[in-house]
Amino acid sequence: MNSEYLLEVNNLHTSFFTDSGEVKAVNGVTFSLKPGEIMGIVGESGSGKSVTAYSVMQILADTGRITEGEVLFKGENLAGYDKKKMEGFRGKHCSIIFQDPMTSLNPVFTIGSQLMEAIRLHTDKTKDQARERAIEMLELVGVNEPAKRVKQYPHEL
Repeated sequence: MNSEYLLEVNNLHTSFFTDSGEVKAVNGVTFSLKPGEIMGIVGESGSGKSVTAYSVMQILADTGRITEGEVLFKGENLAGYDKKKMEGFRGKHCSIIFQDPMTSLNPVFTIGSQLMEAIRLHTDKTKDQARERAIEMLELVGVNEPAKRVKQYPHEL
């Protein structure tokens, strides 16, 4: 392990196992990130960008699994993390920005409740503190009238 890296992905292979057989989605991806670095993954549709990110975050569909390689966070293999430790890792240390985040919002819940859920899951903030943080986050990304927006549903925008 090279301690200068925050995240190391080494020879990652991820497959999905279907009734028709194995579908290889990621084949030998390797990259590393030092603290403070930011990385974007680009490529053609179907090239494995999302599955690579899902593998790192351990949010693969039930039929998917890492078949080879390793994902190290601060030198620790994420495969050894239990559910609670992974929840602490997600959001606090690593996150995904989806291509179309508006489709990621559930239209039956307010924008604020969905942001607050993520904040409360990954921090020790109270409900009121989470609401204030949600408003602050909307403000930081340039959403007008953030206090109003947290009460709205995605389809109302």
